[in-house]
Amino acid sequence: MEDRRQHSRRTTELQLEVFDLNTTQRLGRVVDLSTDGFMLFSETPPQVDSVIECCLTPAAPIDGIREVILGADCLWTRPAADNLHHWAGFHIIDLAEEHAEALKALLKRL
Repeated sequence: MEDRRQHSRRTTELQLEVFDLNTTQRLGRVVDLSTDGFMLFSETPPQVDSVIECCLTPAAPIDGIREVILGADCLWTRPAADNLHHWAGFHIIDLAEEHAEALKALLKRL
């Protein structure tokens, strides 16, 4: 598979949960992150080509950051080895300036 990322993703030890802002449903946990996108580990696979408005929420505030709100497009999903979970790749398509700064601050902590 061709890697077309413009920025390298960083694996995170931070506990970043992702929530759908429209339904408040937990979508999963971020396993890697960049300024362009993230990979999600989830119980339920998101729909490929779906666009979601979501919130990345650390388990505890990090440098005062409680959330990063963004719009993301689901590019792909794959079942995990346990066949109970799923991996999904997202491209960030909408990010307000204040949340872009919060994302950059989180990335510095990785």
